[in-house]
Amino acid sequence: MFLLDTCILSELRKQRIPSNVSAWLQKHKKAEMYLSVVTIGEIEAGIATKRRQIDPAFAASLDGWLGQVIENYDERILPITLNIARLWGNLDPASGNATDKLIAATAKAHGLKIVTRNHRHFVPLGVAVVNPFGE
Repeated sequence: MFLLDTCILSELRKQRIPSNVSAWLQKHKKAEMYLSVVTIGEIEAGIATKRRQIDPAFAASLDGWLGQVIENYDERILPITLNIARLWGNLDPASGNATDKLIAATAKAHGLKIVTRNHRHFVPLGVAVVNPFGE
């Protein structure tokens, strides 16, 4: 089972998904894919930035897309629990930023592999990583 990183979810919004990412996604069932609430927060922050940059049309488009993501993933959006917070607190403070560490802790708590293009952000945190870009 898999935890999709924000960069992968963002790829899914594009009209032309890279062929290797598309092929990877087709090999796995929707029910195997999860999101962290951190990913939802990162996307929401991006929407807020677009609103502040006076790009309300793009912000509205992203907001509508995010609503669909939340509806589609529903019960597969994983919250930050006490256990995840404790795992996060025990990760190496020199490795990664807080959001990546929360995603890594979520993956550890649920026994998930992180699907990401940014493998170098997560490997030092001791989580299994899948890079569907094949890099």
